[in-house]
Amino acid sequence: MTAHASPSSIRFYFRGQTVDVSGVQTTRTLLDWLRENRRQTGTKEGCNEGDCGACTVVLGELDAQGELQLRSVNACIQFLPTLDGKALFTVEDLAALAPPGKNGTPALHPAQQAMVECHGSQCGFCTPGIVMTLWGSYEQHLHDGTRPTRQQLADDLSGNLCRCTGYRPILDAGQRMFDLPEARLDRHAVIEALQSLQRSRALDYTAESLMPQGARTDHFHAPRTLGELAELRMAQPKARLLAGSTDIGLWVNKQLRDVGDLIYVGNVAEMQRVEERDGALWIGAGAPLEDAWRALVQRAPSLMDVWLRFASLPIRHAGTMGGNVANGSPIGDSAPILMALDASVELRRGSAVRTLALPDLYLDYMKNALQEGEFVQAITVPLAAFERQVRGYKISKRFDCDISAISAGMAIELAGDTVRSVRLAYGGMAGIVKRAAQAEAALLGRAWTQEAVHAAQQALTQDYAPMTDLRASSGYRLQVAQNLLQRLWLETRAVAPLASHATNVFSVLPHAAAV
Repeated sequence: MTAHASPSSIRFYFRGQTVDVSGVQTTRTLLDWLRENRRQTGTKEGCNEGDCGACTVVLGELDAQGELQLRSVNACIQFLPTLDGKALFTVEDLAALAPPGKNGTPALHPAQQAMVECHGSQCGFCTPGIVMTLWGSYEQHLHDGTRPTRQQLADDLSGNLCRCTGYRPILDAGQRMFDLPEARLDRHAVIEALQSLQRSRALDYTAESLMPQGARTDHFHAPRTLGELAELRMAQPKARLLAGSTDIGLWVNKQLRDVGDLIYVGNVAEMQRVEERDGALWIGAGAPLEDAWRALVQRAPSLMDVWLRFASLPIRHAGTMGGNVANGSPIGDSAPILMALDASVELRRGSAVRTLALPDLYLDYMKNALQEGEFVQAITVPLAAFERQVRGYKISKRFDCDISAISAGMAIELAGDTVRSVRLAYGGMAGIVKRAAQAEAALLGRAWTQEAVHAAQQALTQDYAPMTDLRASSGYRLQVAQNLLQRLWLETRAVAPLASHATNVFSVLPHAAAV
């Protein structure tokens, strides 16, 4: 524990009051606490890995301006100590927000009433999670003074699986709820409650864990500044860094791994920032994926498809781009895009900060260049990289919420019809995400023609020897990687380039509005 830390219980705002929790394990999930400790079983357990959305709840916290920000998350992979200083809303809370019922009948919130009226539920198991997603959308759009499009509702619901109802009536309900009598959350009351919960010192929560070798005290550290984090990381280099818990939560739930002491970066305000600094886009390693992707897409709108298909909205609310990059998964979708944009990582060890080009971070499968006590502080993308034509492609078995078989980030700059610069990076093609050096060399300085594309496609066989697994065969991966080069050419060729939707197979499917 650092000198700035404060041993304490976990405090958060729930059901209109401050809840003070102690005595639960550091890896106790919010879902288990709700169902087993509080006996509030409206929040369901489905997959227990953040895929199905049956456990969806909404968390509220104060942003940098002191305003309330509501975000849906998967309760099954959120460790309870991460709720410290936040507000929690579950499906049981909606009755208190509903308008008065008629003739003594129980009142339903518009999100619930619309699901009833539009026949949006059959077996009902997925319904509480869907209702909470709709409620989060409802509150956000009421606050903004807007109404979501049908496609926006479909994007919001990408993390909610319904196997029996079908999404047409659920989307109908998402539109219908705005026509019903209004039921707003008292944001001012929540903001006041959250202000009273803010700590002046870092949280150091401890709990006893029963291990095969006996009892052990586990620590959950939550530093508040970069300096505190760096000091703590140097003092405890073996502790596990925790951000959104979208990976580590599965290690605990599915692999039953002992993760030991945890250092939580979610309270370090500096690492939440996404801003322009010194000619670069600076993405704090603790910034949620949703915020990081939004910043990239604002500067490169062609990346919209990859943004919306990166996991689901609750995962993007919880997970961080810094965590995705530091984890180093060969099928992570962030790294190929960032490599195409010449991204670097800021690495901090104590007070020392060094910058490393992103490709140099990865040494081998799940091995990186981080030194003991060092951590990823931020990701930087030169603004000049956005002047190139940038594309991101994701190939997976499902359109939404699926792991990539292949992902690609590509950027090309033409001088007339000649390739002045080119970046080609692939995930799912090797033990690490890496650039296709031979294919790039086959294109650089050449006319951007079909013949040049063929040469680069052949060069890909020298860059990669992909493996065969359950997601795709080696031959399929290589062929698709070559095909994506063809797609890049079709979309960026000097003469009659095709719009990206014209080369996207999903564009020929019925639009969500027609489902």
